[in-house]
Amino acid sequence: MSRTVVEKFVDLIIKSASPYTNVDRIYVTNLVFRLIGDGFGSPTDEDSAVDLANELVDLAVTRGKIEDSITNREILEDQLMDLLTPIPSKLNAIFWTKYQESPEKATDYFYHLSQSNDYIRTRAIAKNISYTTETEYGDLEITINLSKPEKDPKAIAAAGRKKSTSYPVGPLAIENEGYLGRLGYPARSNHRVIRMMINGEPWGFQYSPYAYFGEHAIFLNQKHVPMSINQRTFVNLTDILKQLPHYFVGSNADLPIVGGSLLAQDHYQGGRHTFPMMKATIDRPIDLGIDGLEAGIVKWPMATIRLMSKDADKVVDAATRIAETWKNYSDESVDIRAYTNGTRHHTVTPIARMNGDQFEMNIVLRDNQTSDEYPDGIFHPHKDVQHIKKENIGLIEVMGRAILPARLKTEMREVEKYVLGEDNQIADYHKPWADQLKQKDHFTQKNTEELVNREVGLVFARVLEDAGVYKWNDKGQAAFDRFVKAIK
Repeated sequence: MSRTVVEKFVDLIIKSASPYTNVDRIYVTNLVFRLIGDGFGSPTDEDSAVDLANELVDLAVTRGKIEDSITNREILEDQLMDLLTPIPSKLNAIFWTKYQESPEKATDYFYHLSQSNDYIRTRAIAKNISYTTETEYGDLEITINLSKPEKDPKAIAAAGRKKSTSYPVGPLAIENEGYLGRLGYPARSNHRVIRMMINGEPWGFQYSPYAYFGEHAIFLNQKHVPMSINQRTFVNLTDILKQLPHYFVGSNADLPIVGGSLLAQDHYQGGRHTFPMMKATIDRPIDLGIDGLEAGIVKWPMATIRLMSKDADKVVDAATRIAETWKNYSDESVDIRAYTNGTRHHTVTPIARMNGDQFEMNIVLRDNQTSDEYPDGIFHPHKDVQHIKKENIGLIEVMGRAILPARLKTEMREVEKYVLGEDNQIADYHKPWADQLKQKDHFTQKNTEELVNREVGLVFARVLEDAGVYKWNDKGQAAFDRFVKAIK
């Protein structure tokens, strides 16, 4: 005979690494009833925690325990999943005990837990579209992001009437751990953070709920300080590698336009993924005058210098020299200006990993100037490619993985109909590009999707070229060489 949904869910709670044992079964059952209302519900054939939690949420709606809305459902589901999740102190103890065996065992444990308790939304992530496109810079990774939740209309309306609050101060603040959630702010009851010291300061380590790549990790400063790129940043990145050598770690730039979307909170991103940039080869070596350090200009659409050494201090030294020189470097011949009217325009995007026994750091030069011709940014996706990508080019995309908007899933199907001469509802902003494709390729029912996907990937390569401060032509590379000579 099948067991009821409540009984099965209580079984999972007891079997999990939560604080509860079989002695607590009646108490845990009543905890569930507090959330969904009294009653065991009907027998069920479901066994997974996510499916059972969804049935319990449906019960709560039926019983009038919550109003049927996206926000209320997410809050209740995370409260239920919280019952399956070790409290922070226990989870940290388990993590660091496993770390004594190996860093990889520790992260495997934390990653799988974050998936099994549905903090990492694996089912939503599976909806994303992903493929690769061959370019002169190697195979770029293209993803269309379909995993982020839709906006709750009720939450949007209510948020306008609700008094604003400053707690938590932002989505990457450590105070999100266990936060219930509210209208317009995500539920985080089942969220956990590993405490760790980075370069002598308290930081946190968590995973991204809507991961853009394997084991997409976030390292967040426990202090609420804004993003900054300096010598401390490079030391921090190498210190993380010393503790988690199987992960890469990088930082978004610390200026608008060229930075990420969360400049107010100091944080880095990392994980277990080999990005196209990491596979790119050195076009030509450079000499920075540091014994035991290899350096070179990478064949990559964005101006990148790669540093490699067994000695982390030498990589930090070189990265600091590059960043400090770039901060004040101008070359009007290629539209590079460090300051205009006292406003700083230059920073870097650093990405670090272990390559064998060597510390490897890629330093990407960034410039956030705007102009009358390019009001969105001189080194930003230009107007003719913004029908595909107009948002900031942050850390993940710098490394060659496109995060494209969900609208493209349906819009590209209309482009396919257009190039085939079928009835369509193509967006006007795609037509000039689609007309170019019709002249370039011969489209058939069999090849159209593949060809359009390829062309989207080639547009992304152009996006990265637009964001590159030194172009891959004689003028651009000669200017890059002049900068290298200026590094002190």
